[in-house]
Amino acid sequence: MKKTATIVSILLFALITISSCGHRNRSGLYSPPWSVRMAESEMKRNPSLWMADFVTEKKWNYTQGLMGLAFMRLYETTGEKRYFEYAKGYADSLIDENGVIWKYRMDNYNIDQVNPGKMMFLLYDHTKDPRYEKVINTLHEQLESQPRIPQGGFWHKKVYPDQMWLDGLYMGAPFYAEYAKRFDRPDDFRDVVNQFLIAAANTYDPATGLYRHAFDASRKMAWADSITGQAPHAWGRAMGWFSMAIVDVLDFLPENQAGRDELITIMQNMVQKLTELQDPLTGGWYQVLDHSGDPGNYIETSCTTMFTYSILKGVRMGYLDKRYLTTARKAYNGLIENFIKVDSNGLVTLTNICGVAGLGGDPYRNGSYEYYIGEVIRENDPKGVGPFIMASLEYEMLSE
Repeated sequence: MKKTATIVSILLFALITISSCGHRNRSGLYSPPWSVRMAESEMKRNPSLWMADFVTEKKWNYTQGLMGLAFMRLYETTGEKRYFEYAKGYADSLIDENGVIWKYRMDNYNIDQVNPGKMMFLLYDHTKDPRYEKVINTLHEQLESQPRIPQGGFWHKKVYPDQMWLDGLYMGAPFYAEYAKRFDRPDDFRDVVNQFLIAAANTYDPATGLYRHAFDASRKMAWADSITGQAPHAWGRAMGWFSMAIVDVLDFLPENQAGRDELITIMQNMVQKLTELQDPLTGGWYQVLDHSGDPGNYIETSCTTMFTYSILKGVRMGYLDKRYLTTARKAYNGLIENFIKVDSNGLVTLTNICGVAGLGGDPYRNGSYEYYIGEVIRENDPKGVGPFIMASLEYEMLSE
């Protein structure tokens, strides 16, 4: 009798746990949570993670690093080993037996290539494989010699001299801060904070309360304002990267670290402005934030998923007032209602994702309004899918 009661208790606990994470569909059947449904769909679309981002050849790249981190967080939440193996499979396809990264060149000083290092910490924790530790040290070595603008901020890439992009804060800073915490390097925390403060000071637009995409310290680029050095517009995803960078880097900064409170204030002010700009119909945010609602502009879902993740995590961690849960819930539910499609086989698709946007290069990208709204729009781009999984995990924790 006691054994039967124990079994019943376990089953009831499992049912309660499942119910808090998933939901019942219209037929009354249990449906997994959106984090799982999107991850399972992505694994069907791309049986190996290196295939994500519409590529035909494996590459050490920030987008796969973003997806790998999302899958590692999903694994740590669910305990489902397949998600761990999916992320690990990407790492093992690019890292040889000596811990050397396939076709990686440190002297390119591309800060995007630091981003996959975040998942290396988690892979090393679970496996103790020395190859992952070698990669972690290699990427930190890149940051130690990364070229800097005169104020001390990292260049985005060697081919983009004297430029800081908001994107780069997400690519490098959380990895840099986690390395500093794990290897007891307190001076690096000061440098991490300064990266944010330098970028914020040089990209902030007081007329709109938003942050422009990038800053050219040399003022030589045609896209850069001759006085401020700023890019012409506040691109949604650039600010999305920036917001995720702040809430993630705070995981590792000591509470008494000088400048930490300034980062929280930047996040608070940003979220207040985003709440004002949130589309009342869809809950999303526009591709070009400083032209929200203008003709040709559209609700872009990678920035929307990034902001949703950042706000939910910011509230959970106590950086943001709980009133912003209204903003986050409106955004998340709006994504599900307006930008998620589910086919007859249950495959989940996220729509309205800007494929790519940058500045300079060849062909030249001038950062104009017309440029940003004219870039390709995709479904299931990892820059939307990865943050959607992470936002879903935050939302599901909130529901629990």
